[in-house]
Amino acid sequence: MTPPPAPLSRPRPRWPQWLFFCLIVRPFFALFIGLRVRGAEHLPGRDPFILVANHTSHLDAVSLMSLFPLSRIPRIRPVAAVDHFGQGGLLTWVTRVCLNVLPVARKGISRENNPLPVLLDALARGESLIFFPEGTRHSGEQVSAFRSGIAHLVARAPQVPVIPVRLVNMGRSLPKGALVPVPLFCEVRIGSPMKPHGARQEIVRALEEAVRELG
Repeated sequence: MTPPPAPLSRPRPRWPQWLFFCLIVRPFFALFIGLRVRGAEHLPGRDPFILVANHTSHLDAVSLMSLFPLSRIPRIRPVAAVDHFGQGGLLTWVTRVCLNVLPVARKGISRENNPLPVLLDALARGESLIFFPEGTRHSGEQVSAFRSGIAHLVARAPQVPVIPVRLVNMGRSLPKGALVPVPLFCEVRIGSPMKPHGARQEIVRALEEAVRELG
């Protein structure tokens, strides 16, 4: 007897994400933070793309997602460490459902948990990625050295544009370890799209310099 077909997985509902951005995120950045954007004309009009930014705060990814129309937000995925956001509970629900986080391994990388195929699959589906090549949040406004993971991704997806972004004052508004943000003007500075190529170190250097030059 032929077993019944497995039930089709239902697409994730979008209304929690839309409500989250309409009722919380956008009013927060408009009224509480006063987010300013420079270089918005460099944001791609279609997916996929890769945003590469410095990382100082939990506000970083959500501030970048808020720059796009609601219709595009479900296709924009911040890349985050599964050991930080994949432990269950309310935080995991918010990051997975409202922020559409793409969890990947950053420790103990093996063939089974290699993040590269996961990232390439997302791009192949037409999803865009928000990537923080420093690997973790850092204190202060200085850009730390980029790790090599971004170079592997860019080299395997040479047709996907990469947009450098510099985030300013996010780490002062909500620094690492803080739970409550402080009202403070923050800024997103967006550079011209790039398609870096060459050796791994050359790609890393080009992207890191592009983000630094926006400072």
